[in-house]
Amino acid sequence: MILFRKFRVLILMVFLVACTMHIMIDLLPKLEKRAAGSSSSAGGGGGCSCAHTPGEEPRSWAKQRPRAAAAAAEPGWPNKHSLRLLQDFSNEPNSNLTSHSLEKVTERAESEKRVRQLQLGSEERGLMRDTASGQKQRAVQGSSRLKALYEHPLYKPDLPHLSEDDSLFNLNSDVRFYPKAAGQQEWHNEGNVEEEEDSPAGEATGESYPNWLRFHIGINRYELYSRHNPVIGALLKDLVSQKITSVAMKSGGTQLKLIMSFQNYGQALFKPMKQTREQETPPDFFYFSDFERHNAEIAAFHLDRILDFRRVPPVAGRLVNMTQEIRDVTRDKKLWRTFFVSPANNICFYGECSYYCSTEHALCGKPDQIEGSLAAFLPDLALAKRKTWRNPWRRSYHKRKKAEWEVDPDYCDEVKQTPPYDRGTRLLDIMDMTIFDFLMGNMDRHHYETFEKFGNETFIIHLDNGRGFGKHSHDEMSILVPLTQCCRVKRSTYLRLQLLAKEDFKLSSLMEESLLQDQLAPILIRPHLEAMDRRLRLVLKVLADCAEKEGFLSVVENDLEGQPSSHHHQAHRGR
Repeated sequence: MILFRKFRVLILMVFLVACTMHIMIDLLPKLEKRAAGSSSSAGGGGGCSCAHTPGEEPRSWAKQRPRAAAAAAEPGWPNKHSLRLLQDFSNEPNSNLTSHSLEKVTERAESEKRVRQLQLGSEERGLMRDTASGQKQRAVQGSSRLKALYEHPLYKPDLPHLSEDDSLFNLNSDVRFYPKAAGQQEWHNEGNVEEEEDSPAGEATGESYPNWLRFHIGINRYELYSRHNPVIGALLKDLVSQKITSVAMKSGGTQLKLIMSFQNYGQALFKPMKQTREQETPPDFFYFSDFERHNAEIAAFHLDRILDFRRVPPVAGRLVNMTQEIRDVTRDKKLWRTFFVSPANNICFYGECSYYCSTEHALCGKPDQIEGSLAAFLPDLALAKRKTWRNPWRRSYHKRKKAEWEVDPDYCDEVKQTPPYDRGTRLLDIMDMTIFDFLMGNMDRHHYETFEKFGNETFIIHLDNGRGFGKHSHDEMSILVPLTQCCRVKRSTYLRLQLLAKEDFKLSSLMEESLLQDQLAPILIRPHLEAMDRRLRLVLKVLADCAEKEGFLSVVENDLEGQPSSHHHQAHRGR
């Protein structure tokens, strides 16, 4: 009996020793790495031992670099609090975790090598890229329709004089935008353009500021950005090239979206690829259960700019490494736990959301590369509050019920008597948004936003366009109901629509040329481009019917000062 007890004790001791050895084996590489980091930091002198250089930072989400140490080690950077205040975190602190985990140079080289191998191995994608590249080269060599469009007189009207009340920010008088420490005027911002247009913010819009901040500074009562602002092009490049330092899931919404933070403290909303370019929305899908498409977000930004609305924040496509740029830098444990390797040895994840967040609808890379759209954030709500409005022509979002506007043909008469649609340009802005959505086929416009500072006399922000470009074979005429019921449109919009219907400025050709500028080109397949031309003709037919019924001057409201509101005059202006 005693021997048996001694044997059990011996077995237990052997088990404990084995467990201890396994733990030591697991911890040894980490301890060596930490010791190496401490010794290299001590050898640098003058810095805290917890502050790492970019090449030495840990990649685990559990080892975030302390912000205070980073600020001390990098005196050229602005105060962290000042920068983060300028970002729109949607008032959700839990969604705004940031990490400064950086990949090593060798890992980056290996990643780039894998990307090249992936691109070479994918024949179908390679053919699409070759086609896009050839089209881009021909566009550069030949005459640019897009450049000619932006040189057209309709794309050159001047804005009214901007006062301080017309600018979203005035950095010269608002100290909250500056770094707290005096003299910290240098902002880390690679790729800034050399010069910038004059803006009401004055000296504070210098080229030393990051492009995302310069974008915020340029927002005013009439536009998100000016027509020929070089900062927008630089910001689009930043969205593609800036190093991703932190990723977290965006709460709210029905489908998975990620908040990505960059090395220059900018942030963007990432929508991953869910459908191929060729796939259409299944006919049995309701509009509220449709996929959100990354290429629709990209195309919506370009369409908005061609229509000269400039109400969509800048969006760019990017090929993201799911391992190094999402999994290894996220501090969101709920997101991190959803990563897995598929039977095809591809890296996949699904996150948490209302729709399509499960292993059956996982987002998988090839093997770990995934496309997505990155939309630049608007200023933080703490500094630039936005008001959310219910769209008067909001759908019921129900399988059987209909909205009031779907059963009442005189619904617009009621809307016209309701503030803020009873005065100003708000109703006309709704018509702009209606035309914009119809050209994309977007049925999901339940709310819209405006900047609270400007009251009711300002533009509508065209956010969340991911459910556009779902069906090229079908034109959803119910999207145009606001236009058919109200029969109102801005003269500037009407003239530009007529211009885009001409062969010299054909909408599909302009969109094709504009979209070639994106890294993920081609963004839209030919049937979607042709569908926009077809839908544009339908919009003009609706307006023609309205003019015949109510009279041209009652339908087309002149918003172009100094120009007569004549139906015949536009024909000459359109040339």
